[in-house]
Order: sequence, then C-alpha cells, then structure tokens
Amino acid sequence: MPLLINTLVTFVTIYSYLLIIRVLLTWFPSINWYNQPFTALSQVTDPYLNLFRSIIPPLGGMDFSPILAFVVLNLLSGLLETLGRLPAVGF
Repeated sequence: MPLLINTLVTFVTIYSYLLIIRVLLTWFPSINWYNQPFTALSQVTDPYLNLFRSIIPPLGGMDFSPILAFVVLNLLSGLLETLGRLPAVGF
C-alpha cells in the first residue's frame, strides 16, 4: 500500500508542476497553443482546470480558477501523505 500512496503523491506533485507551467505560460499571449509541446500541456491540464472554471468564471479578464485547483491538489497531496504515515494494519 505505501508504494501506491507514494506513486499517487508523486503523480500529484508532477501534475502540480505541469499546472504551474501552464499558468505561467498564459502570461505570454504570443504562444501558439496548437503547436507542440503546448498542445500536449493544454490537453493534460485543461480538463482539470475546466472543472474549476465552471465554478469560478473569469472576473475582469482574470482567471482565478487555478487558485482553487491548486488548493484541491494540495489538500489531496496532504491527505495522501497522511495516509502514507498511518501504521499498516495486518489481518
């Protein structure tokens, strides 16, 4: 079980880095999101971000949904790390 939890924590960490890259790249309007590697990045991150965009619409041209997306990822990571520290129970 610890291997599964460690793998999930690693996945959430890598996904968080991908989200950070995605958000930072939106500051550059000249990026063509139809060219690689930007297409792959948006295909991986946009479905998750769209969940939060439906909750928090852009306000004044600013998209605040990534903030909520990062909060949820951090909560998930913390929960997984807590589960990884629990003692194993044998049957």
